Amino acid sequence: MKGGMAASAYAGKKRWKGLVVAVLGLVFLSMLVPLIFLLGLHNGFHGYGSEQHSSPTHTAPIIIKDMSDEAKGDHAKHVENLVKQFAPIISKDILKNISRKAVNKTKNQVIMHENEQRKVVTGFPALPHDNPQSHPTKNNTKVDEKIEMIDYAKGGVEESGKSCELKFGSYCLWRQEHKEEMKDSMVKRLKDSLFVARAYYPTIAKLPSQHKFSSEMKQNIQELEKVLSESTTDADLPSQIGKKLERMQAVIAKAKSFPVECHNVDKKLRQIFDMTADEANFHMKQSVFLYQLAVQTMPKSLHCLSMRLTVEYFRSPVDDMESLASKYNDPALQHYVIFSTNVLASSVVINSTVMHAKESGKLVFHVLTDQQNYFAMKLWFFRNTYKEATVQVLNLEQLNLDNRKLYLSLPVEFRVSFGIGAQARTEYLSIFSHSHYLLPEIFQNLEKVVVLDDDVVVQQDLSALWSLNMEGKVNAAVQFCSVKLSNLLKSYVAENSSDKTSCAWMSGLNVIDLVKWRELDLTETYRRFVNEVSRQEGLNEAAALYASLLTFKDLIYALDGAWALSGLGNEYNIDISVVRKAAVLHYNGKMKPWLDLGIPEYNVYWKKFLNREDQFLTDCNVNS
Repeated sequence: MKGGMAASAYAGKKRWKGLVVAVLGLVFLSMLVPLIFLLGLHNGFHGYGSEQHSSPTHTAPIIIKDMSDEAKGDHAKHVENLVKQFAPIISKDILKNISRKAVNKTKNQVIMHENEQRKVVTGFPALPHDNPQSHPTKNNTKVDEKIEMIDYAKGGVEESGKSCELKFGSYCLWRQEHKEEMKDSMVKRLKDSLFVARAYYPTIAKLPSQHKFSSEMKQNIQELEKVLSESTTDADLPSQIGKKLERMQAVIAKAKSFPVECHNVDKKLRQIFDMTADEANFHMKQSVFLYQLAVQTMPKSLHCLSMRLTVEYFRSPVDDMESLASKYNDPALQHYVIFSTNVLASSVVINSTVMHAKESGKLVFHVLTDQQNYFAMKLWFFRNTYKEATVQVLNLEQLNLDNRKLYLSLPVEFRVSFGIGAQARTEYLSIFSHSHYLLPEIFQNLEKVVVLDDDVVVQQDLSALWSLNMEGKVNAAVQFCSVKLSNLLKSYVAENSSDKTSCAWMSGLNVIDLVKWRELDLTETYRRFVNEVSRQEGLNEAAALYASLLTFKDLIYALDGAWALSGLGNEYNIDISVVRKAAVLHYNGKMKPWLDLGIPEYNVYWKKFLNREDQFLTDCNVNS
């Protein structure tokens, strides 16, 4: 009897011990699971998901993923295998820390859940610094190590609001590496919000039960449209714009909560995209038009200068100085010819030439202009002296040449594009105008002249050009080998002609042998070519280009390239050391040095020859 009772008691104790062991095992497993997640062990193995490699130079934030039921089952099996593998090496000291950190992790999960709920309501995730108790861990970091928080305000979130995954090849990683400070960020945020609101509004307006909300949404859209119509930068925005943006964001978040047809939203977004593309195209065309208008319109300061000089001329007329008439026609002197309507530009050309001349007394400048600018030119060069040089101003419209009515035409610039694709280049080719072919008739007593465009600056003495042996040629000019004659003359050059490899030439600095010109009667040759080209191509500016190149074909003496450097009005990458060494700087192109559009690095070489002490320049703000 006693033996049977003892046996039953032993069996009861054995069953009790078995239950205790089972309970302890369950407690042990329940405490191991938070430890594994806390240490990030599930990211250190390749049981599921994509392979991740931690980068030594980039901090990988926590990635919160939503898993399907099947993925969760696989994940649970993976955790059980890890528990079985690592259970023997877990000590009791670690278990104490596990229970404490498991409680903290549970609190963090609750906070994350609250943030997700807030995101659903507002449309934006809560900032990490709103929850000081939440400390997300980094992969491959020690438990005690200080953890960096993700700064969502600095681009740590994707457009959807979720934290972006910093892995190799991701756009989010590239964006954080190449992040630049955004200018006028508030204006851009307003435009983005307005863009999204416009996309959702048509759908919300069709909901019969949301009439009040659609009215509110429409009002917010109209408010932002008004603000953006009056403001282009953050400094222009009103002080209460932050509240308006918050209201708009709340409206957008509420609009997203309604069931809408994606087709309608997609259609509206495409409409807005097309409208934005049309607007960008319009602004691009407008920019080109305004640029052309800016470079072709006389600046206000220069217009003021011309008008003030003209008015002053009629207040105190300037008499022609008869004592200088002998110099005007003396072939022994060095005669320079300038076609211009710009007082300031002509002054810089003359001043720079005289400043570098060894014998300024031998220099005679003939400035040919039109009726409108004649009196301003006359007074300016009467008031300003250039050492011992002589300046003559001629009104081309008053000259009587075979009873013909003359009009001034300035050197013509042609934009020539050549090359294909990335190798394409654009150059500005400057050629004689119709007025240049009147030189032998205007200066009948002269044998040689040097023609200077009004957009040049002289940096060296030019006296060597007067002793130049031109070898029977008529026009000494710098060749422009970026453009071949065969490319410009097309059908006018024979297929087997050597002109196919010949270079074009540039005006700007040209030495003209008037004696040889008269012998060959190049003026009549030019007129004949103009008529011939006009019959084929039509009467346009291109006729002057073709006729000039054909007129001087085989009559160009190539000057050394060091005499003149062109491109300072359209190229940005010219070496400054080359600019300093050139004898003449030619600002051919649209960006002339007297315009605000001029290239600052090159404009300094032009501006230093301005006579800044003249009162008219000060009155018209030319020096500013």
